[in-house]
Amino acid sequence: MKNPTLTLLIVFIIPFFYQCNNKSEFSQWRGPNRDGIYQETGLLKQWPENGPELIWSVDDLPEGYSSVSVANGLVYSTGLRDSIDLLFAIDTQGNKKWEVPIGKSWTISFPPSRCTPSVENDKVYATSGFGDIACFNAINGDLIWKVEASKKFEGTFGDWGIAESPLIVDDKLIYCPGGNKTTIVALNKNTGETIWKSESLMDTAAYSSPIVVNINNTQVILSVMSRNFIGVNAENGKILFHTDYASMNNEQAVKVWPGAPFTNTNNPIYKDHQVYITSGYNHIGVMFELAEDLSKAEVKWIDSTLDVHHGGAVLVDGSIYGSNWINNRNGNWCCIDWETGKTKYETEWETKGSIIYADGMLYCYEEKNGNIALVKATPDKFKVVSSFKTPLGTGPHWSHPVINNGTLYVRHGKALMAYNIKKD
Repeated sequence: MKNPTLTLLIVFIIPFFYQCNNKSEFSQWRGPNRDGIYQETGLLKQWPENGPELIWSVDDLPEGYSSVSVANGLVYSTGLRDSIDLLFAIDTQGNKKWEVPIGKSWTISFPPSRCTPSVENDKVYATSGFGDIACFNAINGDLIWKVEASKKFEGTFGDWGIAESPLIVDDKLIYCPGGNKTTIVALNKNTGETIWKSESLMDTAAYSSPIVVNINNTQVILSVMSRNFIGVNAENGKILFHTDYASMNNEQAVKVWPGAPFTNTNNPIYKDHQVYITSGYNHIGVMFELAEDLSKAEVKWIDSTLDVHHGGAVLVDGSIYGSNWINNRNGNWCCIDWETGKTKYETEWETKGSIIYADGMLYCYEEKNGNIALVKATPDKFKVVSSFKTPLGTGPHWSHPVINNGTLYVRHGKALMAYNIKKD
């Protein structure tokens, strides 16, 4: 090519702008890897006395316990209005953009929606409390497809309906309906058509959301049903192993709450062929060691200290952090060792709640009064560096906080608050 300017334009400049304008957008439940770990840096290590700066807030949203996903310059979440679960979008300045119906909400016990949407580029996926799954255009909210998944696969419901947040694996959307027909299914993420459905373990749906990990070059879906901890080949839906986690209980749990083994709510945590499972109501936590060929999961250790209710846990530098269940209104903040399950600390602070991690710090959001604590992630002790109380919303503080681009997002009922936690 004789024109050097044209050559430069074609070879370097056009590809550069193409890459900038085609950045992959992805956001989902509990962060990029569903583990509560946010890869943010340059965040405040101490907050002002009254808490970080409140950038904006909205307090008239559809009601929900769900968290938010942030992508495409928008903040997505779900909420309940008039027995319908809705997906809505707000821009990152706090302006409402649109809201659209997902499907029938749960109406029996604690009905506000709890599904956190999953966003991949120009599509966003959400699930209703009665197991309807829908895919929308992530920019304008137009419906692309919808499947009444629990009805189609004759799925099951616990006392609190469906709380699962959709998992995207390659070209598949993963959902765990449970029941007599199947345990877990994969839908085509572009059309909603069924790609595969697994065998039935005659188990019921829990309140956990599945994760996907790469083990020996195999995409493996890990999830917790009401009874079973399962591992599934994401390519074909084959159940590689299943273990009856519900039966691994202690006498105290049975005495306190006979139904406890069936209320699993927390994602599994995976690292190096090991998977940690925790549930509340005095149900023991278990570390499983996966066989090299993925044919079974064997117990490595059990723990009775950290029985997380539904606030999740995080693994940071060989330590697991979270809050335990003393009763439905109380719990302490704990740290246990990943390799042994040994308790590092158990400390009183307000009550139990949800936890995430970013830039060396734990963000602990207690569920009773809405206090948020900034805590250094060290197994030596639980020491609150800074804290503040969220001012808006009603009901229990069950949504998990989210960090994106130096902003801390906190959902509470009909309210959503955005705080600046970035260093100047």
